[in-house]
Amino acid sequence: MASLKQRGYEPGAGGPLSDVRILDLSRLVAGNTLTQVLADFGADVVKVESPDGDTLRAWRTQDVDTNWKLYARNKKSLGLDLRQPAARELLLELAASAAVLVESFKPGVLEAMGLAPDVLLARNPRLVVVRISGWGQTGPYRGRPGFGTLVEGISGFAAMNGFADREPVLPPMYLADTVAGLYGVAGLLIALREVEVNGGQGQVIDLPLLDPLFAVLGPQAANYRLTGRVKPRTGSRSTNSGPRNAYRCKDGLYVGLSASTQKMAERLFVSIGRPDLAADPRYRTNADRVRHAEELDAIIAAFIAQRTQAENVRFFEQAQVTIGPIYDISQIVDDPHFLDREILADYPDPDMGAFPMHHVVPRMSGTPGAIRTPAPAIGQHNRELLAGLGVDDGRYRELLRDGAVHQENEDR
Repeated sequence: MASLKQRGYEPGAGGPLSDVRILDLSRLVAGNTLTQVLADFGADVVKVESPDGDTLRAWRTQDVDTNWKLYARNKKSLGLDLRQPAARELLLELAASAAVLVESFKPGVLEAMGLAPDVLLARNPRLVVVRISGWGQTGPYRGRPGFGTLVEGISGFAAMNGFADREPVLPPMYLADTVAGLYGVAGLLIALREVEVNGGQGQVIDLPLLDPLFAVLGPQAANYRLTGRVKPRTGSRSTNSGPRNAYRCKDGLYVGLSASTQKMAERLFVSIGRPDLAADPRYRTNADRVRHAEELDAIIAAFIAQRTQAENVRFFEQAQVTIGPIYDISQIVDDPHFLDREILADYPDPDMGAFPMHHVVPRMSGTPGAIRTPAPAIGQHNRELLAGLGVDDGRYRELLRDGAVHQENEDR
């Protein structure tokens, strides 16, 4: 593994969202993705955590909470036990001056706690309330468990993913959650603009995992209506253009090739010494190539199999053919482009010495984001946040003793 660039935290860095306070009651990836993006650009994100903390803290690798360290960077932690009336009142006091509240409870739970959106908006009419769930706040499935795996199955994604002769393939990462989180960023910024620029009122954003993931799958319903057929799984091939596939190299690694324009396909044929393929009626047009993808893939695969991954990349880049390596993480951490742009960089960490994290995304020329602080301990910022509500040391001790607030490693 190459040496990643060493970066320090920038606690004094500002950002365009520095005046936006977000109370994040959510758990797991969707809400944490949403608030991480905004925290990276300066938002004051307060994770409101139960005594057990955000569930991400328990997702550990070799006893290191890598998910929490990544998704909770730039955030503060406030330990509140919302089962306690005093804790709920503290939350309402904080909501009175916040811009946003994010939650991911099962629909109806927020209402059962006495924290329904109408209660929150009564305290702060300009508040934006983001409600993350699996299926939405309405509809027949609203009460079902909201796990991303279930959404990735019912949305149609898994049915499209994989090979025709194998089972549908669920994604190996938090796809439904991250897509929802990124859609949530857009929705939240739209709502904040209405409040801040147009003088509007706060509102509720209903953000299920299902709707955003279904939206990114494209015109599947229209295609089905036109053809009456369900699109088959095609592995790495495309049903829109060809050739396009993953091809195995001599060293057992893979490259991805996409010759999706006519000129690129012709250039590919010349580069592999088969200019005659451009005149072959099976491969003359894009539609022909899609229909005869299996035969064409066999020709291309035989050529690529004679060279290593690196040799193929060099060869086809010289021929100006659109091809690239298919990396795993062991190759990514050594790649000069990733290193030069600091797509990954090492940040100080008490458990690992250095923790590799991705850069702030997107990169803004005028208002760049920054990684200001590492992920917090449970309740690390209790005193700071509650002092703003007038809670002095004596009152804080009472709240600790009564269990309304909690702080990691704090004696009651």
